[in-house]
Amino acid sequence: MTKPRARALGLPFAGTPGPYNAITDVPGVRVGFTTLSDPAKGMRTGVTAILPREDSAAPQPVWAGQYSLNGNGEMTGTHWINDAGYFMGPICITNTHGVGAVHHGTTRWMIDTYAQYFGEGHAWAMPVVAETYDGFLNDINAMHVTSEHAIAALNSAVSGPVAEGSVGGGNGMISYEYKGGTGTASRQVSVEGQTYTIGALVQANHGLRPWLNVLGVPIGQHMTENRLMDREAGSIIVIIGTDAPLSGLHLRQFAKRAAIGIGRNGTPGGNNSGDIFLAFSTANPQPMPQNATAFSTKTTLNGEYLDPFYLAVVESIEESVINAIVAGEDAVSVKPAGITCKAIDTDRLAAFFRPL
Repeated sequence: MTKPRARALGLPFAGTPGPYNAITDVPGVRVGFTTLSDPAKGMRTGVTAILPREDSAAPQPVWAGQYSLNGNGEMTGTHWINDAGYFMGPICITNTHGVGAVHHGTTRWMIDTYAQYFGEGHAWAMPVVAETYDGFLNDINAMHVTSEHAIAALNSAVSGPVAEGSVGGGNGMISYEYKGGTGTASRQVSVEGQTYTIGALVQANHGLRPWLNVLGVPIGQHMTENRLMDREAGSIIVIIGTDAPLSGLHLRQFAKRAAIGIGRNGTPGGNNSGDIFLAFSTANPQPMPQNATAFSTKTTLNGEYLDPFYLAVVESIEESVINAIVAGEDAVSVKPAGITCKAIDTDRLAAFFRPL
């Protein structure tokens, strides 16, 4: 049974979401999961896949910008994103020890999906694969995730509502010492009569309980039971998508605002936390640069009009993290064994926001 999302609990988040309040509100964006759970094997992990656009026989550039608040983690392909302002193909998120297998599987999926493109000349694949550490709730050294799991997640990607909490790569994750995982939200922004969508998806595996704030309320100072740790030991991956026409520089500014988004919930960005963010735009579809003419033309928003978009980025990430937490279910640890990571008490959380 799906648990109520944060808004359904009565939490008064600002801004106007899209119809699904998810990254899939961005036209063409699809999300898929492979979720691996087997208590007998200490298995609680998986793969989350994001397909940014509806490609045809060949991939198209996805304009992008990247930012790392704290680099204790991995997101592949970012060197090229920072130099070229784009990537091609999917984005996948998994656990720390699954990056290689997922990269291998995603590359295989790209070669098979764009067979004609890869069959001609010397095309190359450099997919984006990110991770957070799930070794408390999952036997991460068993390396349960395989390339086939990545392919399955990619093949399952669809538009529409997005599952949250213990799904895909978020299956074994902990946030603010509650069961965390996958969360998503979106916002709509209008400029000059045109409405655009900003969507975020997070893999939330970060934060200490005393830091937790929800819409300015210091929840972690009041809900102190069942704590798990006394120092930061996790990470958070944030993926931001939009259909607004933006340059690579603008998208890097979007990615930077993810630090404010996660900061609204209380994290200062701990030393052991890999806080790594990527923003992409599906606007301006064009052929791959190596197959294009010498000159290209793109439409981009004037930077003077971006402040409402920056606010939408921050708000969607703030809500995504709380959606990940309220979707959580109790989970038992494997290392050390037998400790229950509790789901947040959503009734108690909601009570902080009921009128007196």
